[in-house]
Amino acid sequence: MSKILLIEDDIAFCKLLEKFLMKKAYDVTIAFSAEEARLAMKKESFDLILTDLRLPDSDGIGLMSEFKISNPDIPVVLMTGYSDVNTAVKAIKNGAADYISKPFNPDEVLLVITNALQTTKTEIEETPAVAKKSVKKQTSSENEFVKGISVASRKLLDHIQLVSPTDMSVLIIGESGTGKEIIAKSIHQQSNRKNNNFIAVDCGAIPKELAASEFFGHLKGSFTGAISDKMGYFEAANGGTIFLDEIGNLSYENQIQLLRALQERKIKPVGSNKEINVDIRIITATNEDLREAVKNGDFREDLYHRINEFSILSPSLKDREEDLMVFADYFLEKANQQLNKEIIGFSPEVVAIFQKYNWPGNLRELQNCVKRATLLSRGEFIESDVLPAEFFQIQKQNTIETASSFSLSENEKETIIHALSKTQNNKSEAAKLLKITRKTLYNKLKQYNID
Repeated sequence: MSKILLIEDDIAFCKLLEKFLMKKAYDVTIAFSAEEARLAMKKESFDLILTDLRLPDSDGIGLMSEFKISNPDIPVVLMTGYSDVNTAVKAIKNGAADYISKPFNPDEVLLVITNALQTTKTEIEETPAVAKKSVKKQTSSENEFVKGISVASRKLLDHIQLVSPTDMSVLIIGESGTGKEIIAKSIHQQSNRKNNNFIAVDCGAIPKELAASEFFGHLKGSFTGAISDKMGYFEAANGGTIFLDEIGNLSYENQIQLLRALQERKIKPVGSNKEINVDIRIITATNEDLREAVKNGDFREDLYHRINEFSILSPSLKDREEDLMVFADYFLEKANQQLNKEIIGFSPEVVAIFQKYNWPGNLRELQNCVKRATLLSRGEFIESDVLPAEFFQIQKQNTIETASSFSLSENEKETIIHALSKTQNNKSEAAKLLKITRKTLYNKLKQYNID
């Protein structure tokens, strides 16, 4: 039975949450202040700490940092009624296992607690005590998977943790720049194959004539230009995971070759009569609708079902707005390390600009933007003058569109006349332009005596 220290100054809410967790087979100790929590920590050990952000004698982040010094292996989950993105960023940076905002539903609480306990248990079991801290840091750096706080990010993390221990084929679907390869690496690193190779292949960069050689290898002299034996991606990934990015770009012939290899778990290098057994897990990714490609005859249906035992949606940045500054802050830390800079953060103006921007390039665009801004910044904060020009072009375009759009709020009669003139007196088109019904337009024409 996992032991939880629940720290919450709202007594009624604390008692309610305590009863709920105890019904779910957790051993719960409650504390109504930071001082009570410190005493509880001295008396007994806990598997997880669940603390409110605002306490009468401290704040959750400060208390978490204090506990992390003496008990670095205990996961801390922060809960707050103040759903502030900057606070979430700070909490995650300071080592919070997760972050939930009030009001939250029971299923969310259980999911967060289960994930935090499971992640910590895995790290303790699989990591030698002496090297625990350094390995954890290295894994984070290599994986680059950042936990977001949005609903979409939580769902993504849940799916990754569910499918990783299995050997199921995974299809990752999402727009370009959303981090599909990072998701694939995260699945591999949490799987039973993590000690073997992870081979990433960009299918769009392989000419169809060379695909068989790239995937399965070739023997010297098997075709013009084959000056030596070559090991293919499948053999290199044997025992591990192969990640095929943009799989929809493969030609129909290459799809047949790939399907045969996946079905038989055997490959034959070009020019060889000898088959090689391969034990691999396949993860694929695409930014197009493969189901539509199947309907159009551009992608084999049997291959689609073979690679899609489990699908994961890689959400766009538009679908995870709450995560924007979480990722921006992570990319800033990374840029500081790479460029030997010490930028503290983003000015309020830049945060506002970021939040209004559409981010068509998703996480890749955000990372490039932050790295460029970090390089150009001379002060402690990233200011608007170091942002790319496209941010201000879009703002200017939006301003122009707003100014030139039709509105009936001012100069109504002149606006209607202008719309009729623009549509050559076509009342249906004028009504569409004015964003009103045709009946409303006729009433307005009558009201203003417009012929």
